[in-house]
Amino acid sequence: MIGGRAEDPDHGVELLWREHEPEPRPGLSPSRIVRAAIELADAEGLDGLSMRKIAERLGFTTMSLYRHVPGRDQLVDLMLDTVHGEVRPPAAAEYGWRARLESCARSGWELRRRHPWMAEVRGSRHVPGPNVIATYDHMLSTVAGTGLTPAQVIAAVNLVGRFVDAEARTSVETARQERQSGVSEQAWWGARDTLYQRLDSYPTLTALWEEGGYDEPENPFEFGLARVLDGIEMLIASRSDEIRDETCSMCGKAIQQPTSGRPRVYCSRACQQRAYRRRRDG
Repeated sequence: MIGGRAEDPDHGVELLWREHEPEPRPGLSPSRIVRAAIELADAEGLDGLSMRKIAERLGFTTMSLYRHVPGRDQLVDLMLDTVHGEVRPPAAAEYGWRARLESCARSGWELRRRHPWMAEVRGSRHVPGPNVIATYDHMLSTVAGTGLTPAQVIAAVNLVGRFVDAEARTSVETARQERQSGVSEQAWWGARDTLYQRLDSYPTLTALWEEGGYDEPENPFEFGLARVLDGIEMLIASRSDEIRDETCSMCGKAIQQPTSGRPRVYCSRACQQRAYRRRRDG
Protein backbone atom coordinates (compact mmCIF):
# COMPACT_ATOMS: atom_id res chain seq x y z
CA MET A 1 0.00 0.00 0.00
CA ILE A 2 1.27 3.47 -0.91
CA GLY A 3 -0.72 6.56 -0.13
CA GLY A 4 -3.58 4.38 1.10
CA ARG A 5 -4.04 2.57 -2.26
CA ALA A 6 -2.93 -0.89 -3.32
CA GLU A 7 -0.73 -0.93 -6.40
CA ASP A 8 -2.61 -2.66 -9.23
CA PRO A 9 -0.54 -3.76 -12.27
CA ASP A 10 -3.60 -3.44 -14.51
CA HIS A 11 -4.05 0.15 -13.39
CA GLY A 12 -0.41 0.67 -14.31
CA VAL A 13 -1.19 -0.57 -17.83
CA GLU A 14 -4.02 1.95 -18.09
CA LEU A 15 -1.69 4.75 -16.99
CA LEU A 16 1.07 3.76 -19.42
CA TRP A 17 -1.19 3.24 -22.42
CA ARG A 18 -3.60 6.12 -21.83
CA GLU A 19 -4.43 8.49 -24.65
CA HIS A 20 -2.38 11.66 -24.25
CA GLU A 21 -4.38 14.87 -24.17
CA PRO A 22 -3.33 18.52 -23.87
CA GLU A 23 -2.50 19.25 -20.24
CA PRO A 24 -4.36 21.92 -18.34
CA ARG A 25 -2.16 24.71 -17.03
CA PRO A 26 -1.13 25.06 -14.28
CA GLY A 27 -2.84 21.88 -13.08
CA LEU A 28 -1.25 18.63 -12.01
CA SER A 29 -1.10 15.65 -14.38
CA PRO A 30 0.70 12.28 -14.62
CA SER A 31 3.11 13.56 -17.28
CA ARG A 32 4.12 16.59 -15.16
CA ILE A 33 4.72 14.29 -12.20
CA VAL A 34 6.79 11.92 -14.35
CA ARG A 35 8.95 14.71 -15.79
CA ALA A 36 9.66 16.03 -12.30
CA ALA A 37 10.46 12.52 -11.11
CA ILE A 38 12.93 12.00 -13.96
CA GLU A 39 14.70 15.28 -13.16
CA LEU A 40 14.91 14.28 -9.51
CA ALA A 41 16.19 10.77 -10.27
CA ASP A 42 18.76 12.14 -12.74
CA ALA A 43 20.11 14.35 -9.96
CA GLU A 44 19.83 12.02 -6.94
CA GLY A 45 19.26 8.48 -8.24
CA LEU A 46 16.35 6.26 -7.31
CA ASP A 47 17.37 6.37 -3.63
CA GLY A 48 16.55 10.08 -3.66
CA LEU A 49 13.21 9.62 -5.41
CA SER A 50 10.18 10.19 -3.22
CA MET A 51 6.66 11.50 -3.67
CA ARG A 52 7.37 14.20 -1.08
CA LYS A 53 10.33 15.60 -3.03
CA ILE A 54 8.40 15.50 -6.29
CA ALA A 55 5.49 17.32 -4.69
CA GLU A 56 7.85 20.02 -3.37
CA ARG A 57 9.29 20.51 -6.87
CA LEU A 58 5.83 20.95 -8.33
CA GLY A 59 4.39 23.00 -5.50
CA PHE A 60 1.63 20.57 -4.55
CA THR A 61 0.89 18.38 -1.55
CA THR A 62 2.18 14.83 -1.50
CA MET A 63 -1.30 13.36 -1.30
CA SER A 64 -2.39 15.23 -4.44
CA LEU A 65 0.15 13.22 -6.45
CA TYR A 66 -1.54 9.94 -5.52
CA ARG A 67 -4.70 10.99 -7.35
CA HIS A 68 -2.68 10.71 -10.59
CA VAL A 69 -0.01 8.10 -9.85
CA PRO A 70 -1.02 5.55 -7.19
CA GLY A 71 2.44 4.30 -6.23
CA ARG A 72 6.21 4.47 -6.64
CA ASP A 73 6.47 1.27 -8.72
CA GLN A 74 3.99 2.58 -11.25
CA LEU A 75 5.79 5.92 -11.26
CA VAL A 76 9.06 4.17 -12.13
CA ASP A 77 7.32 2.32 -14.98
CA LEU A 78 6.05 5.64 -16.32
CA MET A 79 9.54 7.14 -16.00
CA LEU A 80 11.10 4.24 -17.92
CA ASP A 81 8.59 4.54 -20.73
CA THR A 82 9.04 8.30 -20.96
CA VAL A 83 12.82 8.17 -21.31
CA HIS A 84 12.55 5.38 -23.88
CA GLY A 85 10.68 7.92 -25.96
CA GLU A 86 14.05 9.67 -26.42
CA VAL A 87 15.31 6.73 -28.51
CA ARG A 88 14.90 7.19 -32.24
CA PRO A 89 15.58 3.99 -34.22
CA PRO A 90 17.77 4.55 -37.29
CA ALA A 91 15.83 4.73 -40.54
CA ALA A 92 18.56 3.14 -42.67
CA ALA A 93 17.04 -0.32 -43.12
CA GLU A 94 19.60 -1.15 -45.79
CA TYR A 95 22.24 -1.76 -43.13
CA GLY A 96 22.86 -5.35 -42.14
CA TRP A 97 21.40 -6.92 -39.02
CA ARG A 98 24.63 -6.56 -37.03
CA ALA A 99 24.99 -2.82 -37.63
CA ARG A 100 21.33 -2.27 -36.78
CA LEU A 101 21.42 -4.35 -33.59
CA GLU A 102 24.69 -2.70 -32.56
CA SER A 103 23.07 0.70 -33.08
CA CYS A 104 20.22 -0.35 -30.79
CA ALA A 105 22.68 -1.44 -28.11
CA ARG A 106 24.60 1.83 -28.32
CA SER A 107 21.38 3.85 -28.15
CA GLY A 108 20.41 1.93 -25.00
CA TRP A 109 23.86 2.52 -23.52
CA GLU A 110 23.73 6.27 -24.20
CA LEU A 111 20.21 6.44 -22.76
CA ARG A 112 21.45 4.85 -19.53
CA ARG A 113 24.37 7.26 -19.39
CA ARG A 114 21.94 10.18 -19.58
CA HIS A 115 19.68 8.57 -16.98
CA PRO A 116 21.90 6.42 -14.70
CA TRP A 117 18.96 5.61 -12.41
CA MET A 118 17.66 3.22 -15.10
CA ALA A 119 20.37 0.76 -14.02
CA GLU A 120 19.07 0.92 -10.44
CA VAL A 121 15.64 -0.44 -11.36
CA ARG A 122 15.36 -3.95 -9.95
CA GLY A 123 12.98 -6.81 -10.55
CA SER A 124 11.37 -8.33 -13.62
CA ARG A 125 7.77 -7.24 -13.06
CA HIS A 126 7.78 -3.79 -14.57
CA VAL A 127 4.85 -3.19 -16.91
CA PRO A 128 6.13 -1.93 -20.28
CA GLY A 129 4.59 1.08 -21.97
CA PRO A 130 4.32 1.93 -25.67
CA ASN A 131 7.79 3.48 -25.93
CA VAL A 132 9.46 0.49 -24.25
CA ILE A 133 7.56 -1.90 -26.52
CA ALA A 134 8.44 0.14 -29.64
CA THR A 135 12.15 -0.01 -28.74
CA TYR A 136 11.95 -3.75 -28.09
CA ASP A 137 9.99 -4.37 -31.30
CA HIS A 138 12.62 -2.52 -33.31
CA MET A 139 15.40 -4.59 -31.76
CA LEU A 140 13.52 -7.78 -32.62
CA SER A 141 13.14 -6.61 -36.22
CA THR A 142 16.92 -6.34 -36.64
CA VAL A 143 17.39 -10.12 -36.44
CA ALA A 144 13.91 -11.38 -37.34
CA GLY A 145 14.87 -11.99 -40.97
CA THR A 146 18.22 -13.67 -40.41
CA GLY A 147 17.00 -17.27 -40.40
CA LEU A 148 16.99 -17.65 -36.63
CA THR A 149 14.02 -19.41 -35.11
CA PRO A 150 11.49 -17.17 -33.34
CA ALA A 151 12.79 -18.35 -29.95
CA GLN A 152 16.38 -17.61 -31.00
CA VAL A 153 15.44 -14.10 -32.19
CA ILE A 154 13.93 -13.32 -28.80
CA ALA A 155 16.85 -14.90 -26.90
CA ALA A 156 19.45 -13.01 -28.95
CA VAL A 157 17.78 -9.64 -28.41
CA ASN A 158 17.26 -10.33 -24.70
CA LEU A 159 20.95 -11.27 -24.40
CA VAL A 160 22.02 -7.91 -25.87
CA GLY A 161 19.60 -6.08 -23.59
CA ARG A 162 20.86 -7.86 -20.48
CA PHE A 163 24.46 -7.09 -21.45
CA VAL A 164 23.72 -3.37 -21.77
CA ASP A 165 21.86 -3.38 -18.44
CA ALA A 166 24.70 -5.22 -16.69
CA GLU A 167 27.36 -2.81 -17.96
CA ALA A 168 25.23 0.18 -17.00
CA ARG A 169 24.69 -1.26 -13.52
CA THR A 170 28.45 -1.74 -13.04
CA SER A 171 29.11 1.82 -14.17
CA VAL A 172 26.50 3.23 -11.77
CA GLU A 173 27.78 1.22 -8.82
CA THR A 174 31.37 2.29 -9.50
CA ALA A 175 30.35 5.95 -9.72
CA ARG A 176 28.37 5.66 -6.47
CA GLN A 177 31.36 4.21 -4.59
CA GLU A 178 33.65 6.92 -5.94
CA ARG A 179 31.16 9.60 -4.94
CA GLN A 180 30.63 8.21 -1.43
CA SER A 181 34.32 7.58 -0.72
CA GLY A 182 35.85 10.51 -2.56
CA VAL A 183 38.41 8.08 -4.03
CA SER A 184 38.50 7.04 -7.67
CA GLU A 185 38.36 3.37 -8.65
CA GLN A 186 41.89 3.50 -10.04
CA ALA A 187 43.29 5.18 -6.91
CA TRP A 188 41.53 2.71 -4.60
CA TRP A 189 42.95 -0.35 -6.38
CA GLY A 190 46.33 1.33 -6.76
CA ALA A 191 46.61 1.57 -2.96
CA ARG A 192 46.13 -2.17 -2.33
CA ASP A 193 49.85 -2.91 -1.88
CA THR A 194 49.24 -5.41 0.92
CA LEU A 195 47.11 -7.45 -1.51
CA TYR A 196 49.59 -7.32 -4.39
CA GLN A 197 52.40 -8.58 -2.14
CA ARG A 198 50.46 -11.84 -1.79
CA LEU A 199 49.87 -12.50 -5.50
CA ASP A 200 53.33 -13.78 -6.47
CA SER A 201 52.24 -17.39 -5.99
CA TYR A 202 49.62 -17.08 -8.75
CA PRO A 203 51.66 -17.54 -11.93
CA THR A 204 49.10 -16.74 -14.64
CA LEU A 205 47.89 -13.58 -12.93
CA THR A 206 51.48 -12.48 -12.28
CA ALA A 207 52.54 -13.12 -15.88
CA LEU A 208 49.63 -11.14 -17.29
CA TRP A 209 50.41 -8.32 -14.88
CA GLU A 210 54.08 -8.24 -15.85
CA GLU A 211 53.18 -8.33 -19.56
CA GLY A 212 51.11 -5.17 -19.17
CA GLY A 213 47.67 -6.77 -19.32
CA TYR A 214 46.34 -4.37 -16.70
CA ASP A 215 48.09 -1.26 -17.99
CA GLU A 216 45.64 -0.54 -20.81
CA PRO A 217 42.58 -2.70 -20.18
CA GLU A 218 39.99 -3.27 -22.87
CA ASN A 219 36.94 -1.04 -22.76
CA PRO A 220 34.46 -3.43 -21.12
CA PHE A 221 31.41 -2.19 -23.05
CA GLU A 222 33.12 -2.20 -26.44
CA PHE A 223 34.79 -5.56 -25.87
CA GLY A 224 31.67 -7.21 -24.47
CA LEU A 225 29.30 -5.88 -27.13
CA ALA A 226 31.58 -7.08 -29.93
CA ARG A 227 31.84 -10.57 -28.41
CA VAL A 228 28.07 -10.82 -27.88
CA LEU A 229 27.46 -9.83 -31.50
CA ASP A 230 30.16 -12.28 -32.63
CA GLY A 231 28.28 -15.06 -30.89
CA ILE A 232 24.97 -14.11 -32.51
CA GLU A 233 26.72 -13.93 -35.88
CA MET A 234 28.06 -17.46 -35.43
CA LEU A 235 24.57 -18.67 -34.51
CA ILE A 236 23.10 -17.06 -37.63
CA ALA A 237 25.81 -18.66 -39.79
CA SER A 238 25.21 -22.09 -38.29
CA ARG A 239 21.46 -21.66 -38.71
CA SER A 240 22.00 -20.76 -42.38
CA ASP A 241 24.00 -23.97 -42.83
CA GLU A 242 21.16 -25.93 -41.23
CA ILE A 243 18.61 -24.33 -43.54
CA ARG A 244 20.75 -25.12 -46.59
CA ASP A 245 21.07 -28.72 -45.42
CA GLU A 246 17.29 -28.96 -45.05
CA THR A 247 16.42 -27.75 -48.57
CA CYS A 248 17.21 -29.06 -52.02
CA SER A 249 19.95 -27.04 -53.69
CA MET A 250 18.27 -27.50 -57.08
CA CYS A 251 14.62 -26.65 -56.46
CA GLY A 252 14.58 -25.31 -52.88
CA LYS A 253 12.03 -27.80 -51.65
CA ALA A 254 12.30 -29.26 -48.17
CA ILE A 255 14.26 -32.49 -47.94
CA GLN A 256 12.86 -35.37 -45.95
CA GLN A 257 15.99 -36.71 -44.26
CA PRO A 258 16.32 -40.41 -43.45
CA THR A 259 16.47 -41.45 -39.82
CA SER A 260 19.86 -43.12 -40.43
CA GLY A 261 22.63 -43.23 -42.99
CA ARG A 262 23.96 -40.42 -45.15
CA PRO A 263 21.90 -37.20 -45.22
CA ARG A 264 20.16 -36.44 -48.51
CA VAL A 265 21.32 -33.44 -50.56
CA TYR A 266 18.49 -33.46 -53.11
CA CYS A 267 14.77 -33.88 -52.63
CA SER A 268 14.37 -36.38 -55.48
CA ARG A 269 16.19 -38.54 -57.98
CA ALA A 270 15.21 -36.05 -60.71
CA CYS A 271 16.92 -33.14 -58.92
CA GLN A 272 19.99 -35.28 -58.34
CA GLN A 273 20.21 -36.03 -62.09
CA ARG A 274 19.69 -32.36 -62.95
CA ALA A 275 22.59 -31.47 -60.64
CA TYR A 276 24.76 -34.13 -62.27
CA ARG A 277 24.02 -32.83 -65.77
CA ARG A 278 24.73 -29.24 -64.67
CA ARG A 279 28.16 -30.21 -63.30
CA ARG A 280 28.91 -32.30 -66.42
CA ASP A 281 27.91 -29.57 -68.87
CA GLY A 282 29.12 -26.66 -66.82
